[in-house]
Amino acid sequence: MAQLLDGASKLGWVLLRAVVRFVFMFFNNCVAIPSYCLYLLLLQPLRIWDSYTFWHIEGVMFKWLLGMVSSWGWVAGYTVTEWGDDVRPISEEAAMVIVNHQSTGDVCTLMMCLQDKGTVVRKMMWLMDHVFKYTNFGLVSLIHGDFFIRQGKAHRDKQLVYLKDHLDKYYHSRDRKWIVLFPEGGFLRKRRETSQSFAKKHSLPHLTHVTLPRLGATHVILKTLSAQQENGSLGCETRTTNQTANKHKGLQWVIDVTIAYPKARPMDIQTWIFGYRPPTVTHVHYRMYPIKDVPVEAEALTDWLYQRFVEKEELLTYFYDKGSFPPLEGQKEAASRQMTLDPVWLCSIQFFAFASGYMWYSVLQYLYCCLF
Repeated sequence: MAQLLDGASKLGWVLLRAVVRFVFMFFNNCVAIPSYCLYLLLLQPLRIWDSYTFWHIEGVMFKWLLGMVSSWGWVAGYTVTEWGDDVRPISEEAAMVIVNHQSTGDVCTLMMCLQDKGTVVRKMMWLMDHVFKYTNFGLVSLIHGDFFIRQGKAHRDKQLVYLKDHLDKYYHSRDRKWIVLFPEGGFLRKRRETSQSFAKKHSLPHLTHVTLPRLGATHVILKTLSAQQENGSLGCETRTTNQTANKHKGLQWVIDVTIAYPKARPMDIQTWIFGYRPPTVTHVHYRMYPIKDVPVEAEALTDWLYQRFVEKEELLTYFYDKGSFPPLEGQKEAASRQMTLDPVWLCSIQFFAFASGYMWYSVLQYLYCCLF
């Protein structure tokens, strides 16, 4: 009887905490996202006069919004431990980031672990499934300039053309640096069987913890954003009259990110919202490749990309067996880094969001009363 009461008490506490978290996040979204949109609407004259400054301000607010999402997991005890190469020294350089994809929680994990990487979050561009366009964060991503890609053979060729046009139009003009994509094209649980059948048919490696990546988007990004030589020098683009001419060097790195969850149990967005899972440490492994070592030709790039996911398979197999990632070449022991967030900063951006929501509500209410 005592055990039954204890179990009921714990369940009641989990449910109460989940309800409180959901209510807070609902209101958090209701004040933060409209405030972001209204601030940018107010700043439209600045966008015409000095677009560089406008997108700088937008990037800062975008980072704050992603910081709020990170805080939801951080408060529940969901933290990140990092392994492999230290990517912070190249945070200001242009990079393509390829990530394995297991669940909706992967995006939240990246939002958290990239917060302490300089200006990465405010200057990054995401490639994600078009379904996310219809979520609460979809409008923010549209304004920020992320690209929503539609899956399926029927849309593949057109989507790649749209992606190239999108990169040409927004990547340099909005001063983007890191571009994040999931080459597998879907969640592991949904694509594993199809991927394994394809691998068997074409005598490719049998993968369990990842799936074979798709080439299309990766190829377009490399061809579009790699440095173009013009008369022996890099091409350049002139910014606004308030900015000096800036030479875009193109992509300088490919960053291979491998996300591992304890016991191979991916964390989804529902877990981040309701916090019903006990405190969990997600492990993120980085490996950096200079762009000069990455082939651009389709066939060579396919082999290179397949090899990266074979390595991911080996990394994840090692992790699930040992509980840690293997040491880097030349190291005897693998060194990990605990990723932390500043609680004062998290509280400050939450306060700013609710204060902004109240301010905009008061302004709109006043305008409504004046007009009607």
